[in-house]
Parts: sequence; C-alpha cells; structure tokens
Amino acid sequence: QVQLVESGGGLVRAGGSQRLSCVASGRTFSIYAMGWFRQAPGKEREFVAAIPWSGGNEYYADSVKGRFTISRDNARNTVYLQMNSLKPEDTALYYCAAKYSSGSYYSPGDYRTWGQGTQVTVSS
Repeated sequence: QVQLVESGGGLVRAGGSQRLSCVASGRTFSIYAMGWFRQAPGKEREFVAAIPWSGGNEYYADSVKGRFTISRDNARNTVYLQMNSLKPEDTALYYCAAKYSSGSYYSPGDYRTWGQGTQVTVSS
C-alpha cells in the first residue's frame, strides 16, 4: 500500500505563487507516476499535471501550462507542484494521486491512490 499526504495549500492573492508538496510512503517502489488533480465546488475533479516516478516527460492541463511546474524528489519520496501567476479560477481542493501502470495520465480513473487534499484559495 502507498499513502499520500499533501501540504502547502492556503490563501494567496491573484498573481502570487504557492508550492504544494505530496509525500509518499509505503510501497513507493510500485509507483509508476504521480499526478495532481483539483476539484472546485460544484465541479468535477480535473487533471492538473503528472510526472513519471522515474523521471521523463511532464504532462500539464492547458489551463496551467506555462504557470505550473511539477517535479519530484525520489530521495524524499516527494512530488511538488509549483504554482505561479495564480488566478482566482485556480481556487480548488488539490489532490495528489499515484498510478501503478503505464497508459493515460489525464483521467482520475487512471490513479488508484489519493491523498486527502489541500485547499488552495486565490483571492482577486
């Protein structure tokens, strides 16, 4: 089993930056890739970014491309989401998730383990 714990959320002004962290524990050797998703009130959970656990291409939603950067530190079993130029529409509960096989990165159904989420609120 893998457990995921997110941190780093909070209140930030539009145009500001924030960095989210996700620490993985347990059978981390089984992880194929990590992703970040977000869910705003009344909306479906949507893909934000993903990265293979062993490195390689990064994947981003069009809405965050050029503003957000996903990275990983395998020595710390941690994945980060650096968010710059934040907008009010980025306000959501942000989740990290782990997948254990290759294939699509973009659907929540591709991931089997989820963290509890961390709230990001961007004020205008």
